Amino acid sequence: MTPRFKICCIQSHEEAALALRAGASALGLVAAMPSGPGVIDEARIADIARRVPPGVATFLLTSETDPERIAAQHARCLTTVIQCCDHLDAGTHVALRARMPGVKRVQVVHVVDEGSVDYALGIAPHVEALLLDSGRLGGAVKELGGTGRVHDWSLSRRIREGSPVPVYLAGGLHGGNVAEAIDAVRPFGLDVCSGVRSDGALDADKLARFAEAVRRCAP
Repeated sequence: MTPRFKICCIQSHEEAALALRAGASALGLVAAMPSGPGVIDEARIADIARRVPPGVATFLLTSETDPERIAAQHARCLTTVIQCCDHLDAGTHVALRARMPGVKRVQVVHVVDEGSVDYALGIAPHVEALLLDSGRLGGAVKELGGTGRVHDWSLSRRIREGSPVPVYLAGGLHGGNVAEAIDAVRPFGLDVCSGVRSDGALDADKLARFAEAVRRCAP
């Protein structure tokens, strides 16, 4: 199956429309983060999400870790999916399910080492999907995405093979390496931000090259 792809860091209705014309099945909308690109205010997230056509998923990227704060943020933004960018434990996801029935939850896993594999496979039964990225949680300032770095795809492959839920691959993807990434990991979906941008803005040419590279991987 050809992976679907999500365009992240959407900042305007114009960027959303450009991503959809390229074939994106989902859009990522970034709320407040400790670092990284694409942050917009919650009012704009809600406005963009409200105008996305049916059938296209809208992901709210949150750095919050408290279930009540995440639920309150979602109530303001009203996306179809919550993407938890910090590592949350199973109990937090149980609480989120109770507070937001019917809202899908995607847990980001920042793939660094063997511990990342253990965390991913432990949390997978409690969410609807995993998203494998290249952030760093242990620095003075947390990196929760948008780094433009590629991580070890062999670890991602192991997570994908063991996961009971769909897996999205992120982290440093672009038109020049996405075919290799698909071959290495065989993910359900792809997530890209910096690899289809120039000076922070969504680049139509880079986006077209990325989308075409994905389509060429069709079986």
